[in-house]
Amino acid sequence: MNMIQALNSALDVKLADDPRTLVFGEDVGYFGGVFRVTEGLQAKHGTKRCFDTPLSEGGIIATAIGMGVYGLRPVAEIQFADYILPAFDQIVSEAARLRYRSGGEFWAPITIRSPYGGGIFGGQTHSQSPEALFAHVVGIKTVIPSTPYDAKGLLIAAIEEDDPVIFFEPKRLYNGPFDGRHDQALRTWAGLPEAEVPEGHYKIPLGKAAVVREGAEATVLAYGTMVHVAKAGIADSGVDAELIDLRSIVPLDIETVTASVQKTGRCVILHEASRFGGYGAELSALVQERCFWMLKSPIERVCGWDTPYPHAFEWDYFPGPARLARALLKVMENS
Repeated sequence: MNMIQALNSALDVKLADDPRTLVFGEDVGYFGGVFRVTEGLQAKHGTKRCFDTPLSEGGIIATAIGMGVYGLRPVAEIQFADYILPAFDQIVSEAARLRYRSGGEFWAPITIRSPYGGGIFGGQTHSQSPEALFAHVVGIKTVIPSTPYDAKGLLIAAIEEDDPVIFFEPKRLYNGPFDGRHDQALRTWAGLPEAEVPEGHYKIPLGKAAVVREGAEATVLAYGTMVHVAKAGIADSGVDAELIDLRSIVPLDIETVTASVQKTGRCVILHEASRFGGYGAELSALVQERCFWMLKSPIERVCGWDTPYPHAFEWDYFPGPARLARALLKVMENS
């Protein structure tokens, strides 16, 4: 399966095995979603289980919260992560705080899916990476898969979670890392073990990172699309780097991160979002607090530019394998 098919399979499994699960959002029903993730679900499960909504992100999330309080497990789609901001108040002020402010009497078991990041020449309003905004909010879990296998297992876990989960889907990976004009360093899914996705139910615990590649000289921390960029960059650098796929940024598997950096003594952080105030800053602080005496060189961050998302220069904005390779060589030279 590619990631689209894996996500569709996860939704199909939960619609079939749990009558409390509902899927809704803009164009997710009859049309099957702008990226076809929900294709066929309405025809199979009916218009009461998979349905379209008005163009109102605040209304979509407010409805999901009400459903969750009532005992349902809604999966709401925001068509692009850029569109999530009109619902920010509902997510932050209502969903995230509901369990605490009600003393545990009510909670919001809702999953908010959204395609995020660049890769389709969508410009400033279809390409943003706002994960750091949600990582800052107590009460929300934020998940970003990098493979079809992880996407299905993590989405099922998110739907079964009793607290709100933001589930960002890297649209650049929907059909797999491809050998196209720009992603020449990234291979297709075909023949890769990570594309083998079981048909039935399985889940991956939220907050458990994956060691994608073991190494001894440096640690690379990444998630989503950047995991595949990291693979290519490590290969180009010649550095024996350990690659950690965080999978979820909240909860963060800090134990796996710490163990790796303590072993290698060097750390490079890779993400697509802008550098200033990005999630990499939090990672850097956490690593420094726990591994300061083991570090052999300063922590490096490889990120997007601190500019509005540049439509015409999208593939220059992306951190690529070459930039990661340079950062790895820098931490080796600075030791």
